[in-house]
Amino acid sequence: MLSIRQIGLLGRTYRNFKRYRHILSVIFRYGFDDLVERLKIDQYIEIGLQVVSRHKRENVEKLTRAERLRFLVEELGPTFIKLAQILSTRPDLVPADVIKEFEKLQDDVPPFSYAEAKEIIEAELGGNLEDFFSSFDETPLASASIGQVHKAVLGDGTVVAVKVQRPGIKKIIEVDLEIMLHLATLMEKNIEEISFQKPTRVVEEFIRTLERELDYSTEAANMERMSAQFVNDRTIYVPKFYSEYSGVRVLTMEYMDGIKVTEIEKLEAAGLNLKTITIRGADFIMKQVFEFGFFHADPHPGNVFVLPDNVVCPIDFGMTGSVDKRQRALFVDIMESMALKDAERCARLMLELGEYDEEPDIRVFEREVEDFMGKHLFKSLKDIDVARLLQDVLDIATKNKIRVPPVIFLMIKAFAAVEGIARLLDPEFDMVGHAAPFVKKAKLARYSPQKIAENLFTTLSDSLTVLRMLPREVMQIIKLARQNKLTVNMEMRGLDNLLRTLDQVSNRLSFSVIIAALIIGSALLLAFGTPPLVYGISLIGMLGFCAAAVLGIWLLIAILRKGML
Repeated sequence: MLSIRQIGLLGRTYRNFKRYRHILSVIFRYGFDDLVERLKIDQYIEIGLQVVSRHKRENVEKLTRAERLRFLVEELGPTFIKLAQILSTRPDLVPADVIKEFEKLQDDVPPFSYAEAKEIIEAELGGNLEDFFSSFDETPLASASIGQVHKAVLGDGTVVAVKVQRPGIKKIIEVDLEIMLHLATLMEKNIEEISFQKPTRVVEEFIRTLERELDYSTEAANMERMSAQFVNDRTIYVPKFYSEYSGVRVLTMEYMDGIKVTEIEKLEAAGLNLKTITIRGADFIMKQVFEFGFFHADPHPGNVFVLPDNVVCPIDFGMTGSVDKRQRALFVDIMESMALKDAERCARLMLELGEYDEEPDIRVFEREVEDFMGKHLFKSLKDIDVARLLQDVLDIATKNKIRVPPVIFLMIKAFAAVEGIARLLDPEFDMVGHAAPFVKKAKLARYSPQKIAENLFTTLSDSLTVLRMLPREVMQIIKLARQNKLTVNMEMRGLDNLLRTLDQVSNRLSFSVIIAALIIGSALLLAFGTPPLVYGISLIGMLGFCAAAVLGIWLLIAILRKGML
């Protein structure tokens, strides 16, 4: 569990001071000081961070804003790279040019030493490394920001891949996440055009994602769950997981000696069928989304291997998604409404799937959905880009300030990755036509006698529970009313800016009173010649005047920075 605390108090800010200072200096160096000004950081954290030196900017004039943002993220390190990679799947939050740059981000970092890896393995497994592995390659197969993978052999001769977490990475991530959460809070308060997206929620979701990724036992559980889904499917193979050789920071799994799905020449040389692989890969994601509701959220080409007999083998289960029954049903209905070109129903379903602070103009929303359908749905099926189509739907939602659940974006990312692989293996593959039977099956499954009986039983059970609890709840309300303890909470929205302005006004008035008191008090001290005296002038009186002058200048600067004199 990550230990994330809100920044604001002196003790907590001190923990992050050095890192915060570095982050701000990098932001200045890449020309994003306008963002710092808009966040109004100096109003929320200690004065020590207000004087961050603005280092000389690097030669960034020829770079676009999106390119500068990518370089900035790369320099800030693993936590920010991970966030950017996730944001690259969120067209509702990030412009298209920034997404394109974020997709270039690489998670390859220099490996840590074998001695450190050995120490972590022995601490997690509770014994000497030689007790668990008959051989262990000191050079890792791959290295990333969170961990690295070594090839090893168990005592019985089984070849395995051992993933070891990078030493000290948890503490580094915790500090970065605290700063991210603070910056997100400032964005929500000060940048109106993105406040409706609730940046703090995005960071909180990212924190949950990293918590799962840092706990290798979660990835092991994902592997077992996915293996159970395809236990009777001979077209998909999920590597075995060895619990006795794994822990929170160590994960041992079966080593897969397959061919990467994008290595077409090797696939053909091995006598494998590209069209069969394409169909099975598409089936893999369709079954997960439409039947199981639990899916591999990162099936990029490096995470998909092909085994003999055209068997598809996914690896790396650190990022997965779970779609609940309601979301899955709504997603299926949205796809059906698009197939039927029913803009009115599609718009209503999108409103039901998302969240919003104020309901958008439904007529405008329906018209935009109808225009979208005219753009995409009058092509031949094989020419429709499913990932582009779904992302354009979400762009319409974003434009109308509708927040779509993050898991839907993960699902679209998975569809896009699989569709990209499919088009590489078989350019004639029809993703829409292939998805149709799965959508139809998911739709019909809701009306099976068994499902109807289950829904009726659930509804009846819930109704009986409400009826059983109702008298007790009513009696409780009456009791509170008699004791004058019944309270009604009302929330007044839209007053935040007014309250913040009033708070600033009252603070400045208080500040002005203090300055005036200092001037009057100092004048009296000088008039009466209150000792100690320097050249016959009261020293305390002079210090009072100096303090009043400093505070007056500070107040004037604060007013001028706001553009209000």
